[in-house]
Amino acid sequence: IISKDLPQAFQLLREMNESVQQVTQLVDNMLARVKRGEISTDKGLSFLEMKYHMLLSYLINLTYVVLRKCSGKMIEGDPAIGKSLNRLVEIRTVLEKMRPIDHKLKHQIDKLVKTAATGPTGGSDPTHFRAHPENMISKVDDSEESESDGEDDKADNKQDKMKKGVYVPPKLAAVHYDGDESWLEKQQRALERARKRALGSSVMQELQEEYFDRPSEVSHRDVAKATLAQQHRHKEEYEESYFTRLPTTKQEHHRGRKITTLGTLGDELTRFGDFRALEGG
Repeated sequence: IISKDLPQAFQLLREMNESVQQVTQLVDNMLARVKRGEISTDKGLSFLEMKYHMLLSYLINLTYVVLRKCSGKMIEGDPAIGKSLNRLVEIRTVLEKMRPIDHKLKHQIDKLVKTAATGPTGGSDPTHFRAHPENMISKVDDSEESESDGEDDKADNKQDKMKKGVYVPPKLAAVHYDGDESWLEKQQRALERARKRALGSSVMQELQEEYFDRPSEVSHRDVAKATLAQQHRHKEEYEESYFTRLPTTKQEHHRGRKITTLGTLGDELTRFGDFRALEGG
């Protein structure tokens, strides 16, 4: 097996030698241009500078590990190899954590590189059409305002924008297409939804706990509060993963106020649900 792999190994070594020579020549030419002042390295992005230093350190440690492996010596238990491997794992972890920041800076980096290569661009340059993070700030006021006031404000803002000539796109929500379904399929789907609502009601859950032999579950949180807590948890995980702050919509603001008040208590006590969907089952 070794004799069969030798020609391929020698071919790979020759290709690596040629690639190393090309890279060395490019680096020497770039260093010479920097020393002559043809390339300015001032006022650069510190994020890219740190990233390049870490990539260079990663390649140095990786080359050292490969060199020790090719020498035919045992690397197990070698403290120098252990330090290099720990450093490789550390750099790899940091580079993976830097990906969200790198993605956020991609627009700025592409714009600077294009400006440095071709000079200033005009107003029709596609890189100018970018998102405005300042528009994502929540406009919800902390004061106690009703939903009707919020709808009136939205209508007034829309009319003001239309008067100023600003295009306001219509707010269209995705709707399930049921044009291919027959009348019987629609009735069955509606009956299934009604059956699920009836089975999930608080009265039905109490009857199941009373007459079934399974152990009852004791919880100090209702379904609405548990759902709200789960939504907050998902939102926090998204913000921590992508280093961004999601705005709080007016619907979320009012939903949280309704759950924390006694407005739903009377509805839970007086509304027992529609159980007609269970008669056929």
